[in-house]
Amino acid sequence: MSTAQSSPTNSRSLWKFFLYSSIGIVAFFVPFSLGGQSTILLDHLVGWIEDTLGSGTKFLIYAMIVAGTVFPFVSGRWRKSTARTIFAVLGVVGLAVATMLVFNFGPSIVFDPALGPFLFDKLVIPVGLLIPVGSIFLAFLISFGLMEFVGVFVQPFMRPVFKTPGRSAIDAVASFVGSYSLGLLITNRVYHAGGYTAKEAAIVAAGFSTVSATFMVVIARTLELMHVWSLYFFATLVVTFAASIILVRIPPLSTVGDDYYPGCVPQPEEKVTSNRMSAAWREAEKTLDACPPIQNIVWQNFRDGMVMTMQILPGIMSVGFIGLLVAKFTPVFKVLGLVFYPLVSLLQIPDPRLASEALAIGLAELFLPATLVAGHESEVLRMIIAIVSVSQVFFFSSMIPAVLATDIPLKVWHMVVMWFQRVVLSTVLATPLAFLISG
Repeated sequence: MSTAQSSPTNSRSLWKFFLYSSIGIVAFFVPFSLGGQSTILLDHLVGWIEDTLGSGTKFLIYAMIVAGTVFPFVSGRWRKSTARTIFAVLGVVGLAVATMLVFNFGPSIVFDPALGPFLFDKLVIPVGLLIPVGSIFLAFLISFGLMEFVGVFVQPFMRPVFKTPGRSAIDAVASFVGSYSLGLLITNRVYHAGGYTAKEAAIVAAGFSTVSATFMVVIARTLELMHVWSLYFFATLVVTFAASIILVRIPPLSTVGDDYYPGCVPQPEEKVTSNRMSAAWREAEKTLDACPPIQNIVWQNFRDGMVMTMQILPGIMSVGFIGLLVAKFTPVFKVLGLVFYPLVSLLQIPDPRLASEALAIGLAELFLPATLVAGHESEVLRMIIAIVSVSQVFFFSSMIPAVLATDIPLKVWHMVVMWFQRVVLSTVLATPLAFLISG
């Protein structure tokens, strides 16, 4: 194909690239103020929906939990592995807890503000609204050539550093800035379409799919770090990505197979060595020429988002509730924290016993470490915990069930091992930055 033929100015579909991709970029990455709150469009929309529906929001989310509890049994998904069987059963537990919370009956422990209400109001409702709404805008971000266009330019960086295609850069940023749930949805869609191998999909999920920037604000506020918000945000980004660079080179992540999703048509990224602008437009045009009508793309993304939401919510309710019970009423995480005590002492982190417990308790729910050290006199300790709780990526209340709701080939034991690896690496990387910022 000649340069003239591949020139974007000759493409009748070029307007789609600019218009639709711009909509996706604005929705995911451009914060703006509305009603006194500065955040991205998706967050504004979710807040508007929640305000508009009022008390009806909990019944909408409850309906999704009911559907999600029934889905694995109707579809036969619960038979595919032991982990899926366990989570299908746990989904029934999650439905029971949600039923008590929504219809206001049951033992008082369910209504402890730090347990049931916290889980339902702060995690389940936001995730239940964010994924379906976000999946609509996801179509604009990944379906009209933007990933392919950007991928050509960052290919020389992404492949040697993270061992993923250049197109994963958009995925990584959306995962980090937007939400792990939306990031996983992107990753799963690209994996299904043959854009990632199993290993590449696992790397993106394990390396970048952490909480949203808006939830980082919640952590920063809780730990009184808003006066250094920008430094905290960029320190967390550096630590998260640096830990991922190491993680992709060691087991279990390095041992994941490099096969494509069964039945898909592999779409490996063409290696570009010269004239990247021309190659970038060419890749974008290929995607534009092959994409179906926008209404079909939006519907498919919305449908996938709804299915994923239904599968995630029962797991959040059950695993999250059990994890919070264990954290509140047993010494399990105090004991588990002893594993980190030598490292914390070696790094001279203030209050090493509390720091160790805070690092361990993140496995249950990533917000718990912040609640544990909130109000502590040491800003260094608060900064370290704030960074590591985000960089750890994996936690049982939501992230692990969310991964299991996809076809990304990561097992529960993989994720627990990688959680430990990430906590250790992130603590080592975060400590000097925390002393520098807060010192």
